Amino acid sequence: MSKVIAIANQKGGVGKTTTAINLGTALAAIGRRILVIDCDAQGNASTGLGIEPSARKRTSYDVLVGDATLAEAILPTEVPSLFVVPGDENLAGVETMLHDDPRKNFRLREALAAAASQTAPDGQPMQFDSILIDCPPSLSVITINAMVAANAVLVPLQCEFLALEGLSQLMRTIDLVRNGLNPSLEIEGVVLTMYDARNNLSAQVAGEVRSFFGSKVYETVIPRNVRLSEAPSFGKPAILYDHKCSGSEAYIRLAQEMLQQERERSAA
Repeated sequence: MSKVIAIANQKGGVGKTTTAINLGTALAAIGRRILVIDCDAQGNASTGLGIEPSARKRTSYDVLVGDATLAEAILPTEVPSLFVVPGDENLAGVETMLHDDPRKNFRLREALAAAASQTAPDGQPMQFDSILIDCPPSLSVITINAMVAANAVLVPLQCEFLALEGLSQLMRTIDLVRNGLNPSLEIEGVVLTMYDARNNLSAQVAGEVRSFFGSKVYETVIPRNVRLSEAPSFGKPAILYDHKCSGSEAYIRLAQEMLQQERERSAA
């Protein structure tokens, strides 16, 4: 069974898409078979993985509204063992399209379940070690779909003054989904992003987050790094664009930390 992780935070600009792209690439680079599902209408995860708009014949929108299967929408990337279901601007209309559907919150879960009998573009079964869902910056029906389909939520949190503002709303949403739609949903972890070691505020925010979430906060922090910002404009994950930059190295360490925690949970 795939580990399905929703990368969510209703606040924009916190590093959700950067995390989906580079964590997915890092996991694939160390031997995991990974699928990224781009559920943001901006389609930035797709762009950052080198998928041109003209190549997005089927997208996560088509999967959510029932016009395509997951296998029909999936595309290979430049990274071996890393695949993507692209997103596009049509996702902005999902809320309207599914408004009267009593199963509207379960569309993605059902699509993932049906994918077990489908075939990926490389001819292999639609089986992945991890599926990363890049959520939009809102607590919309798309984000709810992601949380209902997921085993866990990964929360990117930027090291800035307003980092914790709105986080309680996200936690309430996770609790509502857990209580009503997906009882097995867990917090995978909190990853601190845009950390600036020269700024005392970053350390202060990191300390507050660690005191609140405890061991759920990864030891690895993602630094504020210009190469992470540049890479998507070249249609590449930062790990391919510049694997020696501090941002790339941080995402490789994050992937290793996640796998180590996974091994420890399995051994417990």
